[in-house]
Amino acid sequence: MTLQLPMAGALRRTRDGDLMGATALIRASLGGGISPAPVDAPDGVVIDLKPERVTVENMATKPVSPHGRFEPRQHAGSAGRIDYMLYRPAEVAPGMPLVVMLHGCTQSPEDFALGTGMNRLADELGFLVAYPRQTQSANQQRCWNWFRPGDQERGRGEPALIAAVVRDVIAAERADATRVYIAGLSAGGAAAAIMAGAYPDLFAAVGIHSGLACGAARDLPGALAAMKRGGARGGNRPEAASRFVPLITFHGDRDRTVHETNAREIVAAATAATGVAVQVEVETGKVGGRSYTRASSHDGAGRVLVEQWTVVGAGHAWSGGNPAGSYADAAGPNASREMVRFFMEQSRTGG
Repeated sequence: MTLQLPMAGALRRTRDGDLMGATALIRASLGGGISPAPVDAPDGVVIDLKPERVTVENMATKPVSPHGRFEPRQHAGSAGRIDYMLYRPAEVAPGMPLVVMLHGCTQSPEDFALGTGMNRLADELGFLVAYPRQTQSANQQRCWNWFRPGDQERGRGEPALIAAVVRDVIAAERADATRVYIAGLSAGGAAAAIMAGAYPDLFAAVGIHSGLACGAARDLPGALAAMKRGGARGGNRPEAASRFVPLITFHGDRDRTVHETNAREIVAAATAATGVAVQVEVETGKVGGRSYTRASSHDGAGRVLVEQWTVVGAGHAWSGGNPAGSYADAAGPNASREMVRFFMEQSRTGG
């Protein structure tokens, strides 16, 4: 079967905001009639964990814990307008680190905070957390548009808005500008990769969970192909970032939404960007009923530059998360805690 008719129908559905319908058409054509695996909405279809969740309402006016506050804020400026949630621990003080969290498709900041447990870690360890909010008007499934050229570059589209949120929080809360980190899940992970590539001067480290490499796709058909078998091919990648950003990735080896190949491509690109010879140490373990492999890439001084976590038996969900939130798997190593541990070892001054 040729791709011409399915692609035409998919493009019509995309213009109508029906990403799930577009995905179903294209996956069917790419898969040669094989039933499509469940897929997360940014990338198109339903994800492979049951999307039950606790509805989180009015969290902006209630403490998430006895300590901190979760507050709605908005950036409005030359780049446009974007809403976000900011978590401030009770012991907030000038000079705190900032972690930026980019939710996946169909999620919200409130839901993502619940599933990852990042706010409770902020209470425990002392940092701010910002959650930019994707709108349904920007994407029908509330996915970050990581596969669109206009949303992959510095100073344009969604990257410019997310960078503006970071600068607003640094200014308003007097956060430590040398200790700003970004992480995301799925479409949010792909967007986090773009932010690290476009703004290496803004972020001290990046965490990508079940995501794709910066430049993995430049349109919807390319996005679906990259999700299925990877996409870091020379013609797709934008101009390389001028500076390496330390990286930690998590990916399940049973992920049928974003293939694990994408994690390997993310790590390969980051390793090449270090510009130094690295040594890789591999360790295995078991947490919460799931085995894992952690590959750590060190420079000559012993500093860990890249960590790649592969969770055995895990699908497309946040490892070690709270299943009260969507797309979170309670089994396996705690991705939030491990990401924060890695983040706090990094700063833009190299400390």
